[in-house]
Amino acid sequence: MKERHLGRSGLLVSRLGLGTMTWGQDTGPDEAAAQLVAFAEAGGTLVDTADVYNGGDSERILGALLHEVVDRDGLVIATKAAIRPNGRYDGSRRHLLRALDASLDRMDLDHVDLWQLHVYDPATPLEETLSALDEAVASGRARYVGVSNYAGWQVSKAAAWQRAWPGRAPVVSAQLEYSLLRRDIEREVLPAVLDAGAGLLPWSPLGRGVLTGKYRTGIPAGSRAAAPHFSEFVQPYLDEECARIVESVVTAAEGLGRSPLAVALAWVRDRAGVAAPIVGARTAAQLGAILESEDVSLPNEIRAALDDVSDLSDAPAHP
Repeated sequence: MKERHLGRSGLLVSRLGLGTMTWGQDTGPDEAAAQLVAFAEAGGTLVDTADVYNGGDSERILGALLHEVVDRDGLVIATKAAIRPNGRYDGSRRHLLRALDASLDRMDLDHVDLWQLHVYDPATPLEETLSALDEAVASGRARYVGVSNYAGWQVSKAAAWQRAWPGRAPVVSAQLEYSLLRRDIEREVLPAVLDAGAGLLPWSPLGRGVLTGKYRTGIPAGSRAAAPHFSEFVQPYLDEECARIVESVVTAAEGLGRSPLAVALAWVRDRAGVAAPIVGARTAAQLGAILESEDVSLPNEIRAALDDVSDLSDAPAHP
């Protein structure tokens, strides 16, 4: 798998990242181990988790695998904090540093490679939140820092604050939802990310699974849309407009002799500013299909057609 620099930093990451949001719920330890081994063997390095994923079980499973199944030094481990277990946003220095220590404890690590602010907390002064990032890097508990789910002005403000004084930890990444079905970050957020010199880490690059084409004729049993804890997550992308985009992806895939998954993933992977889409799979077989997209490169005419069918110039901002 090819590597890219994360923004303007020196950190190299594989151009696909492995997401672990389902680990500890839909994906058990054995299946997670199979995924991680397959990902590492394919040359993948970036593995993304968060302290709130399944009550910390995602981090616990990943930590065990780092010590038993794969070489930790060959991976770029990323985690996130700023959400309490009860769902409340908390960007206070107290909470963030305690959360980082708890993450390191669950994974039995002395540091993570990338520590990200999971959400923006409007109740805490941003300079206080960012001071926790500085402390994490200065203490050696994190090598690099980034943000997640920030609005454009929030990215710009955070990046500018960190650049304003020598010794502060620069914001090197921004993790945001981005796919052919969710392009509204191109209005303000993506320009802010590019201006900040950060690398974009798109989450749900397959439109919450809809761009695979699996929902074209209904909701399959065992799919996320059929699961009580994920159905509301998928439902917004099952409307007629999204179906029109999916059909265009399917047509392009048929013409190229590739899967819709590979076409949709190649589109977002090679957009300006993207460092590595974060892909999540429930099973190792699903991950295998994702990894097969590594050698797919879209012809210019196919890319232009997909750009056109998913264009948002006249579309309202996504809720």
